[in-house]
Amino acid sequence: MGLTKRPFAEPYKIKVVEPVKMTTREYRLEKMREAGYNTFLLRSEDVYIDLLTDSGTNAMSDYQWAGMMLGDEAYAGSKNFYYLEENVQKFYGYKFVVPTHQGRGAEHLLSKTLIKQGDYVPGNMYFTTTRLHQELAGGTFVDVIIDEAHDPTVWHPFKGNVDLQKFEDLIKKVGPSKIPYITIGAPVNMAGGQPVSMENIRAVNNLAHSYGIKVVFDATRGVENSYFIQQREPGYQNKSVAEILKEFCSYTDACTMSGKKDLYVNIGGFVACNDPDLFEELRNLVVVYEGLHTYGGLAGRDLEAMARGIEEAVKDENIAFRVKQVEYFGNLLLEAEIPIVVPIGGHAVFLDAKRFYPHIPQNEFPAQRLAADLYIESGVRAMERGIVSAGRNKITGDHNYPKLELVRLTIPRRVYTQSHLDVAAWAVMELYRNREKAKGLRMVFEPKYLRFFQARFEPIE
Repeated sequence: MGLTKRPFAEPYKIKVVEPVKMTTREYRLEKMREAGYNTFLLRSEDVYIDLLTDSGTNAMSDYQWAGMMLGDEAYAGSKNFYYLEENVQKFYGYKFVVPTHQGRGAEHLLSKTLIKQGDYVPGNMYFTTTRLHQELAGGTFVDVIIDEAHDPTVWHPFKGNVDLQKFEDLIKKVGPSKIPYITIGAPVNMAGGQPVSMENIRAVNNLAHSYGIKVVFDATRGVENSYFIQQREPGYQNKSVAEILKEFCSYTDACTMSGKKDLYVNIGGFVACNDPDLFEELRNLVVVYEGLHTYGGLAGRDLEAMARGIEEAVKDENIAFRVKQVEYFGNLLLEAEIPIVVPIGGHAVFLDAKRFYPHIPQNEFPAQRLAADLYIESGVRAMERGIVSAGRNKITGDHNYPKLELVRLTIPRRVYTQSHLDVAAWAVMELYRNREKAKGLRMVFEPKYLRFFQARFEPIE
């Protein structure tokens, strides 16, 4: 039988392999019980295909590994920092750069610098660590994303867009002096990896600046967002991803960055901005919390790998394959009529646990159960993105009940082949065939912050 459509292949070849352990269902059930039905508490050696996250789990290139040998491990003034600074300026366009150990280090510095007690911080759907840093600094997060983002069944090319009316309504309600900045995640992780259009970020920039409000870009997967603009937005089909990325950043005042995603590295991040006064504050605080402003908690070799990762990330062939691999996986599930978030995102496929396990009420953690069941049945590790991740209302103490109750199957960059994704898709399909057998969970341990990382559960029998 011949091929029905043109295949695509990796724009790289494999040079080193890492063996993985094969396990039985009985073994995995025992390990899941020990982990309290939380996939974060599993040991990686017990995981067959690890789709927990694409954060720091990527495969670096020979070019990056070669750069690691050029690490200048001076405490101050490492030459690797200046190379990173040069590439951030070149490809992202910001004037000033402060390295951090990872993205949440950047979020912490920016939140602590800009937010005052009683402030409000609008954003296009929350992200867990971003919101927590804003709250710890005294702010209140307000969701201003378009309504379509909260419906996993709606097809919209840019479900990450800000609802400009919601944003302006908040400004008029609390006053612009109470809003230090708006956060723009692009693509929006918690919505299913949904992108933001150039038209929308331009409009956000105009509205925010008319009130003296800054625009902060969560640039963690900004290269992916730029690819979606290239593919979906009129007028950008003939522009390179690098050109689109720089234009997008030009409509923002600052960014936080986890290099552990787009930039292929296993550790590292930065905060960048154009305001010299803000830069001075950030550079002052980084010494307190991360390290000197020319290393920010990183070794020189890590700075070098991240600088080189910037160059590789914006190559059109690299990001095109990255997104196509996710689309391939998602299409396998759509063809099998598995309920997932559509359109398919750029870094992960999100199972809709409400439709997958419709008989399990949200307060019995259906997404948490689905992630646990997937591991038990197949050795594939995924992540809950629903009521557990949403945490509790800081006023009432009750669970936050998000409209989206999802399980994220995240594809690390340059790590797995199509065959791995075939196996993972088959495992999801098998689980779906037997979905009526699943039962809910009760939470038996809850940490104070970011509970999805360490909470423990037990089955409701």
